[in-house]
Amino acid sequence: MKILTVHNFYQQAGGEDVVFRAETALLRRHGHDVQTFAISNDLIEQTPRLQAAAQTVWNARMARKVTALVREHGSEIVHFHNTFPLLSPAVYKGAHVGGAAVVQTLHNFRLLCANGLFFRDGHVCEDCLGKLPLAAVQHSCYRGSRSASAVVAAMQTVHRAAGTYRTGVDAYIALTGFARDKFIAGGLPPERIAVKPNFLEERPAPGTGDGGYALFVGRLSPEKGIETLLQAWAELGATIPLRIVGDGPLASRVAEADQALPGVSWLGKLDPGEVREQMRGAAFLAVPSVWYEGGPLTMIEGWGVGLPVVASDLGAMSSMIQPGENGLLFRPGDAGDLAAQVRWLWEHPGDRQRMRDGALQTFHDTYSPERNYEQLIRIYGDALQAHVARSPVQH
Repeated sequence: MKILTVHNFYQQAGGEDVVFRAETALLRRHGHDVQTFAISNDLIEQTPRLQAAAQTVWNARMARKVTALVREHGSEIVHFHNTFPLLSPAVYKGAHVGGAAVVQTLHNFRLLCANGLFFRDGHVCEDCLGKLPLAAVQHSCYRGSRSASAVVAAMQTVHRAAGTYRTGVDAYIALTGFARDKFIAGGLPPERIAVKPNFLEERPAPGTGDGGYALFVGRLSPEKGIETLLQAWAELGATIPLRIVGDGPLASRVAEADQALPGVSWLGKLDPGEVREQMRGAAFLAVPSVWYEGGPLTMIEGWGVGLPVVASDLGAMSSMIQPGENGLLFRPGDAGDLAAQVRWLWEHPGDRQRMRDGALQTFHDTYSPERNYEQLIRIYGDALQAHVARSPVQH
């Protein structure tokens, strides 16, 4: 199969960038002819503001570029990972004009929410779900700018009205069942949304979990529940050592906790290999996010080394964790409940070992590269059938 994978990279790399590279490598390993086309958001700084706004809604030049790439390569599938803001939904038409079926992975909630997170002012927000995104402009939800938020809202409104999201994509990929339900509520056609989670390109070597510490890995930002985490460890004290890996806008708050809270150690930002080693030695992973999350790779990587996860009972995390089997859930934003769950897991090593075995099984059953490839090829087949069914004259 000939596949063109397309991605608009953010200035700060995220999980979708990892998945883009992993899926490309996975497909090539299975003998598919894969061509990639990726552009960086750095280019937007070279574009006049009004032109950039117009292109966010409809970038005809990028649509023509995708058409040319499809025809040159003979692509049967064009798999988009992110089209915002430089590519725009115009590229769907470009792929169809070239004769290829279109697949779009929904890495975040951008089609439904200006900031892509369903998160505002420290809490989950669904004010724009299924509605005109006026609240996004009112609250400056995209990058704290009312004008920039208006551009995103215009993109959403124009393409909902034009039916682009219903007709321009042959198959959508949601990362969890929870996310699929949200996109259906937002107006996407349910028969075209498949669930395929994120995954790791390679199977990691299992850890031992005998390092005697809990672990947090992630961006140090409000939506990741940093305050909940630190408040829980203020209650737990030094009885359960906590290592925090990452950097971000709340780094100074974590640095203060490193000095003030017994047992809390901030390791800063580590490279992927060092993060993996920290995971192999940890007793469990804490994921106290207060937003929905997409399909957190940190949890998947933790399960890959046999690491139980203690996470907020919220969004994707609720659908990924089976309490008592591969981790535990606690009430979102409730530091006392997080501390209680952590304390119980720490004091029951037999149950913790059972959850380590369950974590490895979860990875094998759901997040392994082999399982992911089976799901991806099935989705590609469905997309091709849908494309042919709607375009009988071209085929």
